[in-house]
Amino acid sequence: MIKALQRRFALSRQGAVDLIKGCIACVAQDISFMIPVGLLYCFVIDMMDGGIDGAGIVFYMMSVLACLALIFIVTYFQYNATYLATYVESGVRRITLAEQLRKIPLSFFNKKDLADLTNSIMGDCATLETAFSHYVPALAGSLISTTLISISLFFYDWRMAIAAVWVLPIAFAITFLSSRIQEYFNRKSVAANVALESGVQECIESLRDLKAYNAEDTYLEGLYEKIDHVEKRHVITELGTALFVVSSTLILKFGIATVALAGSILLVRGELEVPMLFLFLLVASRLYAPLEGALQNLAAVISTKSNIDRMNEILDQPVQQGSDRLSNKGYDIDFDHVGFSYDSGKAVLKDVSFTAKQGEVTALVGPSGGGKTTVSRLAARFWDIQKGRISVGGMDISQIDPEALLSLYSIVFQDVTLFNNTILENIRIGKKDADDEEVIRAAKLANCEEFALKLPDGYNSMIGENGCELSGGERQRISIARAFLKNAPIILLDEATASLDVENETLIQNALSKLIKDKTVLVIAHRMRTVSGADKVVVLSDGIVAEQGSPTELMSSGKIYPHMVQLQMTGGNWKI
Repeated sequence: MIKALQRRFALSRQGAVDLIKGCIACVAQDISFMIPVGLLYCFVIDMMDGGIDGAGIVFYMMSVLACLALIFIVTYFQYNATYLATYVESGVRRITLAEQLRKIPLSFFNKKDLADLTNSIMGDCATLETAFSHYVPALAGSLISTTLISISLFFYDWRMAIAAVWVLPIAFAITFLSSRIQEYFNRKSVAANVALESGVQECIESLRDLKAYNAEDTYLEGLYEKIDHVEKRHVITELGTALFVVSSTLILKFGIATVALAGSILLVRGELEVPMLFLFLLVASRLYAPLEGALQNLAAVISTKSNIDRMNEILDQPVQQGSDRLSNKGYDIDFDHVGFSYDSGKAVLKDVSFTAKQGEVTALVGPSGGGKTTVSRLAARFWDIQKGRISVGGMDISQIDPEALLSLYSIVFQDVTLFNNTILENIRIGKKDADDEEVIRAAKLANCEEFALKLPDGYNSMIGENGCELSGGERQRISIARAFLKNAPIILLDEATASLDVENETLIQNALSKLIKDKTVLVIAHRMRTVSGADKVVVLSDGIVAEQGSPTELMSSGKIYPHMVQLQMTGGNWKI
């Protein structure tokens, strides 16, 4: 049962256990609310039988106080078992999703945009937080307590019991049969929300370009349409839900009428006593009240299915696993007949074989789309290959846990990611336990001192969201400083100097020459002067290794490499 609840509601094991406790607490609360009805019935019977003496008054007063105390205690436990436990589970759910996203292959992110994943972690979790604190336990409590009370009514008078409960299966049937329609409406609403969030995020990220090309008005028109669409979808969803809930609630109203009608007929015939009719009227008035809320809760629970499916989609993704024990002997990176394709199915790498040796700089060059960046990502096991083998020091990386494997790598990407923190802390990401002296030493090697000391607080200056206070070249140097600080035996440089001017590029290359001693260096570059000092050049074209060798060898025997060098030399002489 616990596993079924985990799957159905995307819960942790403890969350499923807490959900059961919450349902039990709600059942106890609903039954406790019926005790005053029984007490009132007994009071009326005693009054009809000749009144109540002093002892009876004391008894009923004490009984009322006991009922209040019982309801208070049960409500207290119900609150803790539903609301507080739900908020704890909501935090666990978000962390679980984040941990899963951290472990699954990056290929998954090709199918999802940032707004969609953010909506799953924040929006879907918030929706389920409300469902498990307000809807699911209350629904279960209402169903179970109503069933128990309905069964007990048959022990008093089966005819009056039928008159009271015949509306229940009909009301719930209407809501259950509407589940697919409600799921459809909710899926449409969620899709509209995700589209709007993506549009807003895209608008903010591309605002500079929109302004530059006077395209703001055109873009905002499309954004307004998405806002209107979200509003329309939410109205339709609410109307669709209300149609079935109101219909079910209306059916319940007939229950009191049939109890009164059946009771009146039986009373006239002399087959029912007045106190029994009074009892059924009291129970009917209390029986349907929580059920009206239960029907609304049922509709709300049904509508959460699409949110749960979205989270289960993340949780069901296979994670990259492997041993956390490294068995490599040396740090040569060997690609052996590697083939790889993204989700589109088109092969990016067809048959790639080369070796990047330790102590050497291996440069990957070639036309755009040839697979250079893909090779560097595969070397770090950001994706898993479909064919061939990639090894580090003879160790098959597909058998190694990605986090353990990445301890061997320092990576500098073309697109730098910085955090809204100080320069010092942004560099310290390369080695979390590094002291300030180590961080500053790495910063100097990456030539960060030149701009850091000009800022008001030096290395302790805040650089804004994603380093918005810095230039592109300054951001790139912080990223390179991280690699210096980590000082890993393998270095991947993906256009690491693309954002630097000639002077800083020379300084960084001089610093890199100190860093790469006895290390394996894999460089991706489009500038031929960047790779001119490489020990080995691998030319990738159309997913295969078209040429490989030293720059000197390729200039004399290659075709693609000399052509690229010649084109850049011609481009360097271009003038306005």
